[in-house]
Amino acid sequence: MNKAYLNIIGLANRAGKCTFGEELIVKEIQSKKARIVLIASDIGDQTKKKLTDKCTYYHIPFFFIDDRDTLSQAVGKSGRVAVSIHEQGFAKKLIALLDENFRG
Repeated sequence: MNKAYLNIIGLANRAGKCTFGEELIVKEIQSKKARIVLIASDIGDQTKKKLTDKCTYYHIPFFFIDDRDTLSQAVGKSGRVAVSIHEQGFAKKLIALLDENFRG
């Protein structure tokens, strides 16, 4: 599996175009600032349901990606289980890279 999307997540984070934390991500989804939401495959059931329900309702694309360790390593912060990208260019590239393998 090509892991190029992890580099894009890292670039988006360094560019300041990422949001972390369940409540902040939900606010971004509701305000339609989120362009894509990436969720670790080993996230808790309650958080998974909350994020996927919000994304579905507000028509925000979301993907289940590797595990929390891989996501955390990509952004250089520990304990990350979800990330919202709020810049269209990064989101388009991530959707193109992830579409065939991780669609939520």
